[in-house]
Amino acid sequence: MTSITFIEASGKSRTVDAEDGSTVMETALRNGVPGIEAECGGACACATCHVYVDDAWIEKLPKPEQMEEDMLDFAFDVRPGSRLSCQIKVSPALDGLSVTTPEKQG
Repeated sequence: MTSITFIEASGKSRTVDAEDGSTVMETALRNGVPGIEAECGGACACATCHVYVDDAWIEKLPKPEQMEEDMLDFAFDVRPGSRLSCQIKVSPALDGLSVTTPEKQG
């Protein structure tokens, strides 16, 4: 299993085990992580699974595709490390990934 740390906007964090092949969003939902709404269910059709990827991990992730970049236009408080968690596939290479949820979802 791959571990992912979710940090809430308040600073509270929790580390969970993620199933390789799933997405960061699916992992958040399975583990009841607050701040991930995922209204579209992972279809990259909304921005309610927006997270901030820790700076140390940004370059280790594949670049976002155009559809994800377009959806981020609807997210709240977009920053350089903003990603949609439904578009980040969990793999052993992401063991230790840290993401923060925004204060609110777009």
